[in-house]
Amino acid sequence: MARKRKGRALSGWLIVDKPAGITSTAVVNKVRWALEAQKAGHAGTLDPEATGVLAVALGEATKTVPYVTDALKAYTFTVRLGQATNTDDAEGEVIATSNMRPTDAEIVEALQGFVGEITQVPPKFSAVKIDGERAYKLARDGEDVTLEARPLWVEELVMLDRPDPDHVVLEMTCGKGGYVRAIARDLGEALGSFGHVQSLRRIWSGPFEAEGAITFDQIEALARTPELDTHLRPLEDGLGELSQVICPDASVSRLRNGNPAMVIATEAEYGDTVWAAHEGRAIAIGTYKAGELHPTRIIHQA
Repeated sequence: MARKRKGRALSGWLIVDKPAGITSTAVVNKVRWALEAQKAGHAGTLDPEATGVLAVALGEATKTVPYVTDALKAYTFTVRLGQATNTDDAEGEVIATSNMRPTDAEIVEALQGFVGEITQVPPKFSAVKIDGERAYKLARDGEDVTLEARPLWVEELVMLDRPDPDHVVLEMTCGKGGYVRAIARDLGEALGSFGHVQSLRRIWSGPFEAEGAITFDQIEALARTPELDTHLRPLEDGLGELSQVICPDASVSRLRNGNPAMVIATEAEYGDTVWAAHEGRAIAIGTYKAGELHPTRIIHQA
């Protein structure tokens, strides 16, 4: 017999404005403790020194994490020109310097080469696995780390500010798997000046924005109180990228048992991944085929 999970059977999202100096995993652990939740996870890691939107999924919402992770995300970040570091951010050792500083026009022109379908090599100090080991662990152990280039969709990359010759503030909207540190590194190389990320903030991720997100201090202050529950957002908020279909009463039990069932669709097309709602609540995610939903994930909300 499976052991019953301890804690509350909460399902939904807590959108956290992550502070610098803490890992994404530590934020998830704090949220789970503060809400006494049985299960929690997050939709997209932020580096420890990065700030901004960290969407924490609770309970059945963890089944919807991939649909938030796959959505577009936006970042603002400051690039320090003239220095390359071994981590591609301000936490690492400076490994190369340059006295060359590009003009604003040169930066704007170079940014165009990082828009659209690009490829990038992840930083050596990243969570990418090499033969089962994290790249950052191998790099810390002094091993020579070689990572494969991977594709990235960049929707937009623009210059917001140039406070001084050594710094440029950028905003990027991109798809899944993007490393802002790699963008800063590669931009610096393209400009002939080197570069690394000095500060980084995720301003939105899929349907979730930093504005209105709860802070880490608020979580600690409201921990294990009913007031913290008021900051929870419905599980369905994480499904905004998918079309919705309506599940009639007669189809509920079939879907909950993992069987195809008739649904009512208004915008879904054959083969689309959709979510089925019954009385406004998600009960399943799956593939829409000729008036039926073929479920791949069953959602059981308390």
